[in-house]
Amino acid sequence: MDPDEFIRAYEAALATQDWNRVEPLVSHDVCVTFSNGTVYRGKNEVQRAFEGNFSKIKSEKYTMKTIDWLRKESGYAVYLFEFNWTGIIADVAVSGSGVGTSVIVREDENWKLLTEHLGKGN
Repeated sequence: MDPDEFIRAYEAALATQDWNRVEPLVSHDVCVTFSNGTVYRGKNEVQRAFEGNFSKIKSEKYTMKTIDWLRKESGYAVYLFEFNWTGIIADVAVSGSGVGTSVIVREDENWKLLTEHLGKGN
């Protein structure tokens, strides 16, 4: 898997709303910052945050676009992206969008998410 394939695999795993599909793509030392500013450190905290979203947002569709690679090296890569999501919360259709920055690293011969920072778009 190369960094571009990682992005497609990560997006597809998130679409399943199943942590067991996302977990192999996440570093043990992962740190994720949601667009509301909440920071989750370590795989256990990130798992709880993602599973909380999975249970709250039904039929979620999450897409990343406009991938802008800042750096692609043999052991790490950094990219910027735009994201959009739609879903249903309490029987109400909801959506959101924003911008993100991610760092992925090579661990155990695989690319894994080390950090992701999601922010509000313009």
